Amino acid sequence: MTLKVYINGTLYNKEDAKVSVYDHGFLYGDGVFEGMRSYAGSVFRMKEHLDRLWESAERIQLEIPMTKEQMSDAVTATLAANEIEDGYIRLVISRGEGNLGLDPNKCPTPNIVIITDFITLYPDEFYQNGLEIVTAKTIRNHPGALDPRIKSLNYLNNILAKIEGLAAGCVETLMLNYKGEVAECTGDNIFIVNNGKLLTPPVEAGVLEGITRGAVMELAAADGVDVVESTMTLEEVYSAEEVFLTGSAAEIVPVIKVDGNQIGNGAPGVLTRRIADLYTQLRTS
Repeated sequence: MTLKVYINGTLYNKEDAKVSVYDHGFLYGDGVFEGMRSYAGSVFRMKEHLDRLWESAERIQLEIPMTKEQMSDAVTATLAANEIEDGYIRLVISRGEGNLGLDPNKCPTPNIVIITDFITLYPDEFYQNGLEIVTAKTIRNHPGALDPRIKSLNYLNNILAKIEGLAAGCVETLMLNYKGEVAECTGDNIFIVNNGKLLTPPVEAGVLEGITRGAVMELAAADGVDVVESTMTLEEVYSAEEVFLTGSAAEIVPVIKVDGNQIGNGAPGVLTRRIADLYTQLRTS
C-alpha cells in the first residue's frame, strides 16, 4: 500500500507529495513542527501536541489557517487513510511559498503537511540494555537568540551535535547550554535519578518542553517519586544512580554510559524500569 501524505487538505501518494522549492520552510527552516505517536489508532496526547504547535507558531508570528479541531480531524483522517494503528505522525507548518528573500510577509499562505508512517528510533537492545551517549562541543542555542520552546524546522544546532555523537560511535548526544549546564540531547529530554529523586533540567536551561517529559513527570509524581526541575552539571550526570531519555519517538530509553563514565551498575535502573512500565500502561490505556 502506498502511503498517503496530507498537504493543505488533499491526500497525495507519497511519491507525489510535493511543496514548492520557494517555500521558506525549505529555504530557511521557517516553520514549526510536531512529532506524535499513535497507539491502537489513538494519538497520544494530541491536545498537548497541538497546543505546543500553536504556541510555537505564535512565537514566530505564523498564523495556522485552521482550528485545532480541524487539525485533529486531519491527523486522524490521515492515519485512517494509511490504515496505521501504531505509528508516528509528523505535522509540519511551513511559512509557505515566497521569494528568495527572508521577508515572511512575502509568504501569503502557510503550507500544512501531515505525514503518517512508522519509526524505530533505537534498536530493541538499547531499551533492554541501555545506550551510551557523549557530550557535544556544540552548545544548545542561546535562549536569547532562539526560544527553546519553539519547535522550529531549523534543527541545524541539534544536527551538528548529532554529527559529533555519530563520529564517537553514539546514536544520541548530550548538549550543554551557554552556561555549561546540562540542557538536553539532540532529540530527547534527559532525566537522572539521585537519592531516589527524579531530576530534569528546567526549560530555562535551554530545553524543549517535551510532551513525553511532561507525562513522565506526572507519572513519577503520582507514583510517589519526588520530581525536581533543577539546573544540572555534567558531574551530577556522571555520578547519577540512573539516567534515561524521553521523547515522542524514543519514548523512554535507559542510558548506561555518559562520556565513558558508567552510570550506576551499568544496567538500566529500577526507577527507569518502573517509569517505563507506567508509561506503557498510560499510552495503552
